[in-house]
Amino acid sequence: MGKLEGIKGIAFDLDGTLIDSAPGLTDAIDSALYALELPAAGEDRVTTWIGNGADILVERALTWALKDKSPQDGQPGMMRRLFDTYYAQYAEEGSYLFPAVADTLKTLREHGVKMAIVTNKPTPFVRPILETLGIADYFDLVIGGDDVAAKKPHPAPLYLVLGKLGLYPHELLFVGDSRNDIQAAKAATVSVAGMTYGYNYGESITLSQPDFVCDRFSDLLPIIGLPHNDNQE
Repeated sequence: MGKLEGIKGIAFDLDGTLIDSAPGLTDAIDSALYALELPAAGEDRVTTWIGNGADILVERALTWALKDKSPQDGQPGMMRRLFDTYYAQYAEEGSYLFPAVADTLKTLREHGVKMAIVTNKPTPFVRPILETLGIADYFDLVIGGDDVAAKKPHPAPLYLVLGKLGLYPHELLFVGDSRNDIQAAKAATVSVAGMTYGYNYGESITLSQPDFVCDRFSDLLPIIGLPHNDNQE
């Protein structure tokens, strides 16, 4: 694996990169479907719908549940409202840090690396999850899906990171798990690392050709020239 020089900041996707949020998202989606008297989707299926924000997640779930039928008047809006209600209950208890995330973030902070969150998740849900999981204080900036006019794969959120943190594109590394993340980084001309363990619509992250491919979260450290140790396994 190669190494980058001059990296001063790292921006992270959230779902599928830092946290396994599929259990909570699945509970919210299935509860909303049940309330509409539609079949439950299950975690394996919901995982393939994650990545484009809540509106698209809900749309994918409703389209699947209705099969070839058209939604009734008001049904999409009702589904989204139900999802928001249930996710407010399940988001924090249904989200877990992936291995080595906490220790790696601690190491990055100790070495003065600026850090940001860039997620398509609705903004109100983001910080409570970070606080519940004990990692909120590591981030200098948190950008949720409601904080920009255009979500990933548009580069707008990463332009905002560069501006807010005072960085040039060559000084930022973006870390994600889906083709949306890779496309956003390339459009913003920042380096990008793709995680193999996340949610990417059932396809390998290598197909999107990130600059770096990581099997473990701690693999990020040598990319920017920091030592890797056993505590980050």
